[in-house]
Amino acid sequence: MAIKLNIKNTDLREQEMSMVQPLVQNAYEQLTERRGAGHEMLGWLELPRTYDKKEFGRIKDAAERIQKQSQVLVVIGIGGSYLGARAGLEFVGGPFANLLRKCVEVYFAGTSLSADYLSNILQLIDGRDFSVNVISKSGTTTEPAVAFRIFRQKLEERYGKEGAKKRIYATTDAHKGALHNMAVKEGYETFVVPDNIGGRFSCLSAVGLLPMAAGGMNIDQVMQGCADACTEYENPDFLKNNTMLYAALRFLMLMKGRQVEILASYEPALIQFGEWYKQLMAESEGKDGKGLFPVTASFTTDLHSIGQFIQDGARIMFETVLWVQRSKNEVIVPHNSENADGLNFAAGLTLQQMNEKAMNGTLLAHVDGGVPNLIITIDQLTDYTFGELVYFFWKSLAISGYMIGINPFDQPGVEEYKRNMFALLGKPGYEAMENMLKNRLHGLES
Repeated sequence: MAIKLNIKNTDLREQEMSMVQPLVQNAYEQLTERRGAGHEMLGWLELPRTYDKKEFGRIKDAAERIQKQSQVLVVIGIGGSYLGARAGLEFVGGPFANLLRKCVEVYFAGTSLSADYLSNILQLIDGRDFSVNVISKSGTTTEPAVAFRIFRQKLEERYGKEGAKKRIYATTDAHKGALHNMAVKEGYETFVVPDNIGGRFSCLSAVGLLPMAAGGMNIDQVMQGCADACTEYENPDFLKNNTMLYAALRFLMLMKGRQVEILASYEPALIQFGEWYKQLMAESEGKDGKGLFPVTASFTTDLHSIGQFIQDGARIMFETVLWVQRSKNEVIVPHNSENADGLNFAAGLTLQQMNEKAMNGTLLAHVDGGVPNLIITIDQLTDYTFGELVYFFWKSLAISGYMIGINPFDQPGVEEYKRNMFALLGKPGYEAMENMLKNRLHGLES
């Protein structure tokens, strides 16, 4: 296994770990015995063993077809319907993957209601062949529904209805819903959003696998990494199971008043992984006035901005450093005879060596400043380690959620803004709320 967990730089004492062991053990058993809250949504737990191999083959076939028929794939979805796929594509291909990869470019729409953002994607596909993968269990979620209506119209204008249906791939409910019904009526190829896997756990189902495969990722390796992690983290020994240890550490940090967890990385390719991590953690744990608040930092960049607060600000946080041991490329600092920049002390070093020194120096400074650090180390940014790391965070989060006494698999708070938005937009069925909300807004404005 490529994932290592270093807890030496936390401020936890051995007796604290001993005291929390029964609690983490109980949470682990609730999860694995499927008797905890939300247990009906544990389809991800053994996903690498139980996934639909026939659909997996169709995903690879569709990805190959998209690569042949299009220069651009527009993926339409929000939240868990796009975050994992985008994280995976940048994890493996880097932030410039769309410019550097030799296959189809992948862009994500339906993630907001920004007219400027969507217009930019329309400009990118102007005069270029494109396909669409629309992802929505219901088909009525506002942001992706709006985007799909617009891109579907563009496809039909360019290729006609018959041509358009060969370029639309719908990932949705297997039996019902507006998108399912439309796909059946129009003849789109469909893939399944599993009933027993929530959105933020869905990136290694068809939800994420089709965009990742179309974008050039090796999804066989992704699933192998996930499968190996699944086996590794079945060990019930608290001290030999890193998902249990990480969950225990997060719980103890929260109990000691550390309310914020910073996921810090030193690779820009991990920025989108951080976005996926934030949804996983916040939407799962932020309930009943409980849970850690997850934020991300990209070092060394953010050491020149929020680094001051981390070093000297309120002691409300701890850091989880996601460290990549080996870079894919070697860049060496050259020697310069004039040395006007005073950098010859680093001549001959690789950037990876310098990055590691920066990480160690930051670690020491932050620990000395009262910020506990734990380090999650992976070997390299590959398809395999992406699958492995995703499963690590899935299982750690589930155990952590049970430890603080919440259901990690629902998201009741997400619906609140939707009800208000629907009422203010005048959606049928929300008339009773509309005037009340408008009056409240008028009061705020005045």
